[in-house]
Amino acid sequence: MGPRTAPLLPLLLALLGRTEPGRAEGCDLQPVALEPPIALSYATSTVPRGCSSSSSLRTSREVHVLSVEWSKAPSSPLKVLVAPRAGGCTRSAVLILVCSHCFATITSPCPDLVIHTDARLDTGITSALAVSTGKGPLLAWARDAYGGITSYSELRDPRWVQLRLGEDPASPPDCIPQERFDATLHLETEVFFHGMKGCSRGDTQSTRAAHIIRLQPEPSFPITEVNLTLSCPERAVSNQILILQSWANITWSLSVNNCHIQFLVSGSYKIAPISSLLLPGELLPDSERGLIAKAFEKNYSIIASYSTIPASTRVSLEIQDHEAVRRVPVTPTAPSPTTYSLPHVLLLMLQPWKCTDETMEIVIARSHLEPIKDVVNITLRDISCQAEKNATHFMLRTPLSHCGTSLEGWEHAKNELILNLAKGAVLRSVRVAFQCKIPRELFLRLFPTAAFEAPQAELEVNKEAFVQASMRWEDHPADLQLKECWLAAPGREPVLLVQGGEARSAGVAVLQGPPSARGRKVWRFRFTYVVPEGGRVPFSATLKCKAGLQNNTIFEKVLEVTVKDGWRLTNNRGLGLAAVLGITFGAFLIGALLTAGLWYIYSHTRPISKLQPVSSTAPASESSSTNHSIGSTQSTPCSTSSMA
Repeated sequence: MGPRTAPLLPLLLALLGRTEPGRAEGCDLQPVALEPPIALSYATSTVPRGCSSSSSLRTSREVHVLSVEWSKAPSSPLKVLVAPRAGGCTRSAVLILVCSHCFATITSPCPDLVIHTDARLDTGITSALAVSTGKGPLLAWARDAYGGITSYSELRDPRWVQLRLGEDPASPPDCIPQERFDATLHLETEVFFHGMKGCSRGDTQSTRAAHIIRLQPEPSFPITEVNLTLSCPERAVSNQILILQSWANITWSLSVNNCHIQFLVSGSYKIAPISSLLLPGELLPDSERGLIAKAFEKNYSIIASYSTIPASTRVSLEIQDHEAVRRVPVTPTAPSPTTYSLPHVLLLMLQPWKCTDETMEIVIARSHLEPIKDVVNITLRDISCQAEKNATHFMLRTPLSHCGTSLEGWEHAKNELILNLAKGAVLRSVRVAFQCKIPRELFLRLFPTAAFEAPQAELEVNKEAFVQASMRWEDHPADLQLKECWLAAPGREPVLLVQGGEARSAGVAVLQGPPSARGRKVWRFRFTYVVPEGGRVPFSATLKCKAGLQNNTIFEKVLEVTVKDGWRLTNNRGLGLAAVLGITFGAFLIGALLTAGLWYIYSHTRPISKLQPVSSTAPASESSSTNHSIGSTQSTPCSTSSMA
């Protein structure tokens, strides 16, 4: 190639969607170590090994066998849903689940489902029996016990399994396991992918990281759309990119939750809930080295994860908060928001929501919404839950059970903020999905009445106060107990109010709490704060409670309150009643004397004209006005002159 054509090489490679392999040098992919930066799973009906047969048609029940293996200890229970055929639960069924050392949750609308398993069940089904493997291999035991096998599937690292009941007369007469078996007729599962790799340039000082997912085509399973759910840790910085490589006619539907991340996608894609607009992707390299070089070209020098997965219509990706990706702190560069993404990016940056164990609170400064402009009002998913607005803020407070909020265990409450915008005469709504983290802590509230409606931070002397302690504990809520509660004030010994669910002081009564729901425990009691006669009323007091588990795990909460004395009868900080009455009487007496003195001075200091006679004939009792007296004095000489 001559020198004149050499400069055209990068341009030609770019036009062909290829990247110079040399740019990937210095980054050799290696298996990710103990703590992977992502959790990746995908839905599939292809199992590593399995079979189906029509042999159970000759018996009284259909029999389904699931054999589960794990690459690493699962962090959550395996969820198994057994769904009936279209006609309902018309035929008895048996589920044999082999899942050593794992927890499982099995649900089914069929009441006569028989379960054999060696897993620990976290379910209400009580018909589970132990799997017997003493009669030979599992399939032989099941065949001997029931006379036939409807389906057999081996699974590796499943997150959940949906088993569909039903028998196919066209299936082979015997269930003979085959490698990479297509179990579409009976099963769908989502499995974790643990084969991810990673690398970084040896000379890099950056934390800009790339996650690459490469979708392998399968001729037997043609797909045209992939639904990918992406979630990130709270307040994740935007120094990462997700590269999705597939064939050109794929549409990626991306559901993004709490992520500030760049995308580089094959085919076309759309991002929910930002926009339903279909965006064009670009032609990406179809090789490992080419994709790494593409990431380097975009200035992402760490390949945090590289994963190659089979074709799937549903993929879940959770980006973890991993130290390897944040090795050196840098100032992140936020992505440039578009017209469609601006409300989404802005609200996810502000994160104006806050949750307790029973309420969700949203407070947004109106000045923060200036980039969006024309915000008429803000609601939640239930549009009747509208935020109040004043000159400075939008504010909304609602119980977690209202306004369309959904709870996922005890960890998160999910809802949508709907911003109603007006531009001229055109109204439009922008939906921003969010999740609010529910703190795993003890909450303590003080109420003035037994209605437990409006919490306050004020404790009144000689008046009943009502206390509520509450906490969410989804794992084993029955094990969570309120250990003790104390009241402490400066200069006084702490008072034990409640211990072990019983009152420990005079004036304290334990009350019946509301029924526990969704793993939330609530404890209530009332007490009266009494200050001894002649004692000093403190400015503040501290209410402290402890809750704990049987394994001695303790949760503690402290509530600072101000103390209010309505009558101040014996408060050394101020004036007593006698002093107040004395001051009032003294003020009254001083006012009366001052009024009397002023009247005396006024009555004895009249004008001089009142003291001089106006004429020799003027009567001593004359009381005419000053002007009239002057007129009389002037008329007398005139009369005398005329007479002369």
